[in-house]
Amino acid sequence: MANVTVIGGQWGDEGKGKIVDWLASRADLVVRFQGGHNAGHTLVIDGQTYKLSLLPSGIVRGTLSVIGNGVVLDPWALKAEVGKLAAQGVAVTPETLRIADNCPLILPIHRDLDALREDASGQGKIGTTRRGIGPAYEDKVGRRAIRVCDLAHLGGLGPQLDRLCAHHDALRAGFGEPPVDRARLEAELGEIAEFVLQFAGPVWKTLNEARQQGRRILFEGAQGVLLDVDHGTYPFVTSSNTIAGTAAGGTGLGPSAAGFVLGIVKAYTTRVGSGPFPTELDDAIGQRLGERGHEFGTVTGRKRRCGWFDAVLVRQSMAVSGVTGIALTKLDVLDGLDEIRICTGYTLGAQTLDHFPSHPGDQAAVEPIYETMRGWSESTAGARSWAQLPAQAIKYIRRIEELIACPVALVSTSPEREDTILVRDPFAG
Repeated sequence: MANVTVIGGQWGDEGKGKIVDWLASRADLVVRFQGGHNAGHTLVIDGQTYKLSLLPSGIVRGTLSVIGNGVVLDPWALKAEVGKLAAQGVAVTPETLRIADNCPLILPIHRDLDALREDASGQGKIGTTRRGIGPAYEDKVGRRAIRVCDLAHLGGLGPQLDRLCAHHDALRAGFGEPPVDRARLEAELGEIAEFVLQFAGPVWKTLNEARQQGRRILFEGAQGVLLDVDHGTYPFVTSSNTIAGTAAGGTGLGPSAAGFVLGIVKAYTTRVGSGPFPTELDDAIGQRLGERGHEFGTVTGRKRRCGWFDAVLVRQSMAVSGVTGIALTKLDVLDGLDEIRICTGYTLGAQTLDHFPSHPGDQAAVEPIYETMRGWSESTAGARSWAQLPAQAIKYIRRIEELIACPVALVSTSPEREDTILVRDPFAG
């Protein structure tokens, strides 16, 4: 049986949590491989809502959950999230959660720097979550990060702290801030070390052993392909690679382990924060999509911008991430619309484009070319088979498949786990 890698096919917030939960009930391990606690997943299980930011979605069902080395880990956010789940009756133990011991840590100084930069950026604001994700990744590639394994050797951390503080002190001085309080930082690390270390280990070894045993591994991506630091709408992107290929480097498994790549795609388009959005609707329809889709960020609570489905962007996402099939979510939000539009191309000045350009100026200047389809008045909410969908809704789905050059594997018709139409089983390969 195949492994499955789940990624977002748009700007995140595609409904990955529900799909991952649906798949996690059939997986042996669920693995996060990039990002940090800036990515929110909402699960609804037996009427209970769980909001996760850092922990893999399998944790709620007791499935072995793994945080890979490609993730940047805020240990204090981890402790808070574990405590929040405990209050909801979900126990997180070393038997259900494993963390890569070579995972870099997000420190308070990273959160400070994130906020200082964003506040000083004026019109150049990117719209970060201010959680220190970017600065932590910078320190990782700058070879001055504190990692999970360092928590077991705090007494020998001096040289690494020298490098880290020298870098941050210079940056802080530029913002008129005092130097890093090194003694306080060391004390905070000492206080949190025992909690984190109980979950730590060489997860690459755990994963390779699981693969050799034929166990089903579900790789859970965060954010979406359009936020990828290379392939997204740069600079309005996250600080990691969000494409499926990252599952290999972010876990310690080879690229062949990715298996079936499932791209989660919303039946319309949303994004949070700044950046280009060709099909954005600043009208009553955009307002309707936001209200019916409950479009507020899981992590930030910010209202999401809403617009029509952009087949150009999704086709590009499918190509750069090698997607095998998509899970189409929130189809029911489109119920009752007289007409539905799909972006099939762009104009840029006198040019017609079949792809999204790389330069931010061109991205902001493109105008969508729309195809209009008749909507449907019947409800799709809760449908669990093709027979329960209106004929026009099926036509819409089939047209999306054609335009993005990728088949539909699943259709989600509500936040409830079982309200899913299975077209192709990802775990069957």
